[in-house]
Amino acid sequence: MSTSHFGVTLPQIKRTWEEACDAALAFDQLKYDSVWVCDHMYGVPNPALPIFEAWSQLAAIASITDHVQLGTLVTPPFFRNVGVLAKQVATIDHVSNGRTIMGLGAGWFPPEFEAYGNPFPSLGQRMKGLDETAQALRSLWTEASTTLDGQHVHLKDAVCEPKPVRTPPILIGGTGEKVLMGIVARHADIWNNMAVTQSQLPQKIEALKRRCDDEKRDFDTLTVSQQCVVIIEETEDAAREALARAGKIYGGHMGAGLEEHGIWGTPERVIDCIERHRALGCTGFVIEFFGRDTRVPAQLFAESVMKHFAD
Repeated sequence: MSTSHFGVTLPQIKRTWEEACDAALAFDQLKYDSVWVCDHMYGVPNPALPIFEAWSQLAAIASITDHVQLGTLVTPPFFRNVGVLAKQVATIDHVSNGRTIMGLGAGWFPPEFEAYGNPFPSLGQRMKGLDETAQALRSLWTEASTTLDGQHVHLKDAVCEPKPVRTPPILIGGTGEKVLMGIVARHADIWNNMAVTQSQLPQKIEALKRRCDDEKRDFDTLTVSQQCVVIIEETEDAAREALARAGKIYGGHMGAGLEEHGIWGTPERVIDCIERHRALGCTGFVIEFFGRDTRVPAQLFAESVMKHFAD
C-alpha cells in the first residue's frame, strides 16, 4: 500500500495573514506533506465573513515554504477562465518548484457565483463544466497548444508557457457515485471523499472502483484521500471533552459521524483510526485540526502519529 500522505488546512477565514504565514511555516517545518485552502469567494455560510482568495494565498505560501505541497479543496468551474487558471497554477508551480496540487470540484454555494457575475448552472451542467475543466487543464499543462470547444470551456490554440515544473496532480473532490466518479476515473490522480460522507467511505470506494472499470482505468493508479477533522489530545478525557465541543461547532458537515467514524482521541487511538482508513485503501488525509491555534495539535500529531507511519 502507498505511503500515507498527511495534509493540513491553513487559517483562511476570519484570520490574519500573520496567522496563515505562521501556521504554514510551522507545518512546513513539521514535514507535513501538504497544506490546503478552500476556494470560496465568500465566507460560507455568511458572505460577510472575511476570507482570503485561495490561489493568491497559496502563491504567497509557496514563496515562504520549502517542503509542503499546495492545494485547493476545491476549485470549481465558472469562478475563473480556465486558461487563466492554468497560467496561475503553472506560475505558482514555478514559485514552489513543483509543489502544486490542482483540487477541483463542482461548487455548491450559489451566492458567491452569482454576486460576482458568474453562472451557477444546474448540477448536471456544473459536472459538465468540471469534466471540461479537468480535460483542459491537463492539456494546457502538457500539450504545445490546446483547442477545446465544449459546452462551457472554449479554447482556441491556447498556449500555457512556461509549463509547470511538474504536471500538477489533479484532485477531484465529491461524493457522487455515478457522474462525478466517472469524471474522477477519466481525469483525476486523487479522489477526495468529503468529511460529510466519511462514514460512507467503504461504499464510496466500491462505487469508484465500478466507475474505474467502466472507464477502463486501473483503480490502483488513483490515490484515495479523506477530508477530515482530527481531534488529538494527550489524554482520553481531554479528547472526549474536545469531541463534545467540536460536535457543537462543526455540526453536520465537517462533524458528521465524528465520534463513530472520525479520527479523534489520544495519539494511540488516532493511529488506530487512521489504520482503519488505510485498510480500506485510503492513504491521503486532508486534516482540519480542532483548536484555535492548530499548530498545537499539529505538533502532537507530527511527533506521535506521523512518526508511527514514517516507520
